[in-house]
Amino acid sequence: MFHVGVALLIVVLVLLQRGKGASAGTGFGGGASGTVFGSRGSASFLSRATAVLATLFFCTSLTLAYLAGQQTAPTSLLEQVIEQDESTTAPPRFETIELPDLPDLPELPGLESEEVELLESAGGENTE
Repeated sequence: MFHVGVALLIVVLVLLQRGKGASAGTGFGGGASGTVFGSRGSASFLSRATAVLATLFFCTSLTLAYLAGQQTAPTSLLEQVIEQDESTTAPPRFETIELPDLPDLPELPGLESEEVELLESAGGENTE
């Protein structure tokens, strides 16, 4: 909340400051002698206050970034439940299953036994 307050104060101070083009209106009766800070005091006070608040904002930004990086605990109940489920359940183990010997495939219709032997020898299979 402090960080947001500093940001809002910076916005207010920047809006209160006069720009460089604001001095052009002094020739038409818009002089700064009736201000609270005097004719020159507001410029130095507001610019210094803005610089101090900008430095403070920078420091709080770095601090918040550091603290956000250090947080490792889950922030919600759902994240806690998910972490508990992951830590309690063991990963599934895959067992090897030995398959029984499968019977040989039937011969293809239309092929003679010599052609089947040539196909089997070309495929690199050992036949007994």
